[in-house]
Amino acid sequence: MIELKCSLQIGMIGLDTSHVSIFAKLLHRDEAEPSSRLFGATVGYAYPGGSSRMELSYSRVDRYRNELVSQYGVQMLDSIEAVAEASDAIMIESVDGSTHLEQFRIVAPYGKPVFIDKPFTTSLEDAYEILALAERNKVTIMSSSSLRYAEALTNAVQLEELGEIIGADVRGPMPFVQGQADYFWYGVHSVEMLFAIMGQGCRKVHTICSGDHEVIIGCWSDGRIGTVRGRRQGGGFGAVIHRHRGSDYVDIQTGSKPYYESLLEQVIDFFRTGHSPVSLKETLEIIGFLEAANRSRETGIASSL
Repeated sequence: MIELKCSLQIGMIGLDTSHVSIFAKLLHRDEAEPSSRLFGATVGYAYPGGSSRMELSYSRVDRYRNELVSQYGVQMLDSIEAVAEASDAIMIESVDGSTHLEQFRIVAPYGKPVFIDKPFTTSLEDAYEILALAERNKVTIMSSSSLRYAEALTNAVQLEELGEIIGADVRGPMPFVQGQADYFWYGVHSVEMLFAIMGQGCRKVHTICSGDHEVIIGCWSDGRIGTVRGRRQGGGFGAVIHRHRGSDYVDIQTGSKPYYESLLEQVIDFFRTGHSPVSLKETLEIIGFLEAANRSRETGIASSL
């Protein structure tokens, strides 16, 4: 591993989400803390981007661009290529997941490690094309929701007193937004939590919706069942982890460290080592799960991954 004090210049692409503000603030704060895993990494360059398909994208670009320049001294460049050339590592932050493939296609030839914020893509077809581009250009990639690394969830998954995990029920807010396919917008957070608990191996998904309520049932190849329950009008994140000798309720809001900070630590470690803590196979399965859940919601019948 490269020593943590080694300077790491990060380039951000897509300034249309609160994540860019949160990440920049965390990295700026830790510039004076040598003991931090974030020490020595800064956001040096950015390309504002923005998606004409989503008001929640194009209406927020100016706000976050101005914040990064005035508060953190980030240099705005006039193209994605310029950011990729100038940076040591790249964060694709664009809130419209359907733009990620085209943006990755531009940065891949530069050979820099790339973090793609949630959702990785909004289709399996795009996801497979990103993986092919990464392999062709020998680029390491990572994608994850911050909820996967919520401290309370991480601690609960590691507990073994009650035996092996035999199932899980996850809950979280499930709003939809114009321009993103249903669960790819916010459902991805809860689905990431479910996979952090259950691991890979889901083979079939059945979605049930009633009014403002959404329930996604996943059947794993080893017979386990995991569910995601969402409320279109909001609510908090939580989970119940079922084990051989009992169940454990997890309040995601507890924990001494914000989950965005936990995610960012993982991302910076990935940039420095080239090793993603989330396998690409699992990332593909998550996209397949979301796609299948959307199909099941439309048809009313179970859908295979």
